[in-house]
Amino acid sequence: MVKGSAYRQAAYPIQPQFLDRWSSRAMSGEALSEAELMPLLEAARWAPSSGNFQPWRFLYARRDTDFWPAFLDLLNPRNQGWAQHAGALVLLISRTHLDGDGKPSRTHSYDTGAAWMSLALQGISAGLVVHGIEGFDYERTRRVLRVPAEYAIEAMAVIGKPGDAAKLDESLQKREVPSNRRPLAQSACEGPFSL
Repeated sequence: MVKGSAYRQAAYPIQPQFLDRWSSRAMSGEALSEAELMPLLEAARWAPSSGNFQPWRFLYARRDTDFWPAFLDLLNPRNQGWAQHAGALVLLISRTHLDGDGKPSRTHSYDTGAAWMSLALQGISAGLVVHGIEGFDYERTRRVLRVPAEYAIEAMAVIGKPGDAAKLDESLQKREVPSNRRPLAQSACEGPFSL
């Protein structure tokens, strides 16, 4: 798999894992075993969490299991075109209210995003492709996977073993390189908002 650091240049010194992580779509079509998937979910389990609330939950389907067709069918057709070659699909959801007092959790999405990044970095370090998407039917996902109302549906991760980019649709082949980011000065400022 292509390392992002071959295409990206950081403005400040950072660990290579942040440049190497990118969202490839080229996957081999091989199934992922539980032994290959569980370390990603374990890394996500240890993400930081406001008040140790841990609002994230993961629903997953591994290729060649009974759950795979239902998960894959939730994706929009464009994503199905390449995600059908994944080894696993993971739905990320988050509990919107705190346990105990039932007050709304302002950081449930934030905390679940931290868990997602932990999952992604663990997957990349294991040599897997990890691609987050929003291109699926959220309402149907709630019904089909019986997600309770007290959980927000956040995103889905498409995970697999690296594959040949030449097997992707031609329009996707052109995008099969690590993308850059806008300059840091356009995302961060000291003091009041001035971006």
